[in-house]
Amino acid sequence: QVQLVESGGGSVQAGGSLTLTCTITGYTASKSCMGWFRQAPGQEREGVATFATYGSESSAYGTSYADSVEGRFTITRDVGANTLSLQMIGLRPEDSAMYYCAAGGLSGGCYTRRRTFDYWGLGTQVTVSA
Repeated sequence: QVQLVESGGGSVQAGGSLTLTCTITGYTASKSCMGWFRQAPGQEREGVATFATYGSESSAYGTSYADSVEGRFTITRDVGANTLSLQMIGLRPEDSAMYYCAAGGLSGGCYTRRRTFDYWGLGTQVTVSA
């Protein structure tokens, strides 16, 4: 059974930092697309960052970011620990949302506009105060 469990959310002031971690169990595909998405109340879910794994070589990966987080957020994948992380710095009030991680295959590409994934976590809340 595949499970994705997010952690690391919380409340910070603007300019602060948080690191979110998605712990993945039961999903061991050597090629995959994983990502972080967020949804604020009354808004559509939006892609934040994606991490594509193209093979077992450490250099066989690619990342993409939403324009709104480029340069502030960094997505990383630890294959050994089977985790997906999102380091967030320079947080802004508009970054406040429920953050979800997702995992799936590479079919259809791996980019922040993608919405179809095989597995989703239940989310972790991030709140940034002004």
